[in-house]
Amino acid sequence: MICFRTSQDLSAYISQVHRFGRLIGFVPTMGALHQGHLSLLEQAKQQGGLTVCIIFVNPTQFNDPADFEKYPVHLEQDIYLLAKHGLDILFLPSVAQLYPEGLSHLEHYELGYLEQILEGSSRPGHFQGVCQVMHRLLSLVQPDHLFMGQKDFQQCLVVRLLIDQAYPRVAMHTCPTLREPDGLAMSSRNARLHASDRKQAAAIYQALQQLQQRLQPGGLSAILAQARDFLESQGFLVDYVQIADAATLRRVDHWDGKEKLVALVAAFLHGIRLIDNLLLNP
Repeated sequence: MICFRTSQDLSAYISQVHRFGRLIGFVPTMGALHQGHLSLLEQAKQQGGLTVCIIFVNPTQFNDPADFEKYPVHLEQDIYLLAKHGLDILFLPSVAQLYPEGLSHLEHYELGYLEQILEGSSRPGHFQGVCQVMHRLLSLVQPDHLFMGQKDFQQCLVVRLLIDQAYPRVAMHTCPTLREPDGLAMSSRNARLHASDRKQAAAIYQALQQLQQRLQPGGLSAILAQARDFLESQGFLVDYVQIADAATLRRVDHWDGKEKLVALVAAFLHGIRLIDNLLLNP
């Protein structure tokens, strides 16, 4: 595994890779790696090209400074895991490397309704930050394939929109969410859960499963209210519980029995914000 810390060195190496015609598979992360991240790396390796991973906690996508400060950092362990799993290239940039002109007056992206709903509404500016960092990384890495996890469902749609607009040659792969045995979606934020909260956290997946089991053509308000009530009974402060079109994320209040749907949840458990989603009729 080769580790780069400057954009210039990485860019020079990538130029050599392309000169020899090798494919590049890219896995962007903010570190605190878990098996979900490693599964993305495994899928990138299956493409048969060079695998590139970044560890960078991007400040521009945190609307809450306290959340940025508390984000888990396990760099030595992350490097060990990536080397053990056969990563080719690791990029460890500083903020100054990716934002050499500072964090003020950054570019703005037209994301339409996607940054006005769900995570976009709850975390103002979050998806602008996602696009700001992804635009820089895609320009540097020049991947042929990009691998991201379905757990961040809305983020995947936002990045796909960015790719369609600016990087049409990049093939994006949205990979299934990996879960713990009790159903909890693997997430770096899980490391912040107290041991006493860890068992409770699985209730989010249980709520999603209940929505799937209760889904019938017609109005959806009753089953959404049941899911919210269940989460509140389990100690959660619910941000949203919603059912949406799986392709567009447009809210669906009345189901025709045919439209492909996704259920999405965001809720706080003792101050830790957890998100998850489930395709209801894949």
